[in-house]
Amino acid sequence: MTDLLLRPAHELAGLLATREIRAGELVRALLDRIESLDPRVRAYLTVDGDGALEQAREADRRLAGGEGPGPLCGVPVAIKDNICTAGLRTTCGSRILEHWVPPYDATVVARLRQAGAVIIGKTNLDEFAMGSSTENSAFGPSRNPWDLERVPGGSSGGSAAAVAAGLAPLALGSDTGGSVRQPAAFCGIVGLKPTYGRVSRYGLVAFASSLDQIGPMTGTVADCALLLEAIAGFDPRDSTSVDVAAGGFRAALDGRVKGLRVGLPRSYFAEDFGDEVSRAVLGASRLLAGMGVEVEVTDLPHTPYALDAYYIIAPAEASSNLARYDGIRYGHRAEEPQGLADLYGRTRARGFGPEVKRRIMLGTYALSSGYYEAYYLKAQQVRTLVKGDFDAAWRKFDVLLTPTSPVTAFRLGERTEDPLAMYLADVCTIPVNLAGLPAISVPAGFDAAGLPIGLQVIGRPFDEATVLKVAHAFERATGYHLRRPPLALAAAARAGGAGSAPAGGGPAGRGPGTGEGGR
Repeated sequence: MTDLLLRPAHELAGLLATREIRAGELVRALLDRIESLDPRVRAYLTVDGDGALEQAREADRRLAGGEGPGPLCGVPVAIKDNICTAGLRTTCGSRILEHWVPPYDATVVARLRQAGAVIIGKTNLDEFAMGSSTENSAFGPSRNPWDLERVPGGSSGGSAAAVAAGLAPLALGSDTGGSVRQPAAFCGIVGLKPTYGRVSRYGLVAFASSLDQIGPMTGTVADCALLLEAIAGFDPRDSTSVDVAAGGFRAALDGRVKGLRVGLPRSYFAEDFGDEVSRAVLGASRLLAGMGVEVEVTDLPHTPYALDAYYIIAPAEASSNLARYDGIRYGHRAEEPQGLADLYGRTRARGFGPEVKRRIMLGTYALSSGYYEAYYLKAQQVRTLVKGDFDAAWRKFDVLLTPTSPVTAFRLGERTEDPLAMYLADVCTIPVNLAGLPAISVPAGFDAAGLPIGLQVIGRPFDEATVLKVAHAFERATGYHLRRPPLALAAAARAGGAGSAPAGGGPAGRGPGTGEGGR
């Protein structure tokens, strides 16, 4: 790497622990880089410069005193802006929460603080995490660092763009139908959706409660394992949290994959396996086969129905969850309402964007009297069939390999007028959420335009260790993760090259943002 800010987070943690660098210097350099580069990338909605420097000073004090500083002590982390941060605005990318400041931390944020991490700011997203491109944000789209005219994916596009551009070594996203993995693929980074129940959802603003999960977004698989260890574990405040052992993820990265059984579900690929994305994933399977992995083509017959089921279930749950935004308890409130109906109507008309309104209406219709059995109940039955396909696969395979997305990053505005085309960007990731499984996206090559391609590794419930093991072995054998966007490299060169963070410079200012959280 040519710059300290482009080095993996686990290396930064080591340098901080041995006092070769100081957290204050690292954070100040990162804030300077954000101030210089983010006006073009627009990864952040809120940058907490003063707060980050204060946290860095505390990290340096803990590191100097040897007070059990924690595995991430002094390492900056960016947080998707639908995850609550006490005293720091959490907007969900929506006008309805533009000025909302949570009074508490989400469990994942509290655990990051316990690990010594520095919360650098809040990243952009599609409004209420509803989208595949970050173009639905009320505060404008983020841009892909590989090509600023293209989307970074969504809904966690801001987090993906921040990591890819070197604007954060680590970030958190949320994944309801692919919102960690798809932007990770588009931006050429690593993104993991944990098993449903592995990571607490307390303090994650709800979109679709039976599908949502918080996950790490990082530059390497080792960093992903490190961040997952910090945030995973049982939480009694989340009724969906599962009390299973969490940890040992870094220990799984031993490179030993010989004898593992890998399935290639044909329904995830182009019919002739001939497009660039399919060829990259098939190349990954051949590389793993050369390492002693047993690879076999298989089938998940109900995969073609997963997208349809998702776009009934997720909007239905969104319709229920977003009913709380009524202008009475928190968030935007219409002025001088003429009665309750007027208050509700004008508050939501201004507060919600077009995509959120579309999904609320779809979900409300699917749950309405006379249509529940025809739509929502049928979709849940299809969900059971999709999960059954995976259950059958685990009797034969340890992991499954698929593309993360059938396409690479598309141009800004290319799909905004065609919701179906936008929804199809998640066709490879949605089945995993319906089944509640862990899955990771890792860089698997580049298309003819030089845009990243993502490989998805899907695993058994609560077997993130094997998913990470396979992803790490592939990463180490290829080195695609070492490539950085020209934008990031140019910024690194201007910053003065390797090893040292520039001294001086003030904290980055706060941008737009607020939030909501908890259930």
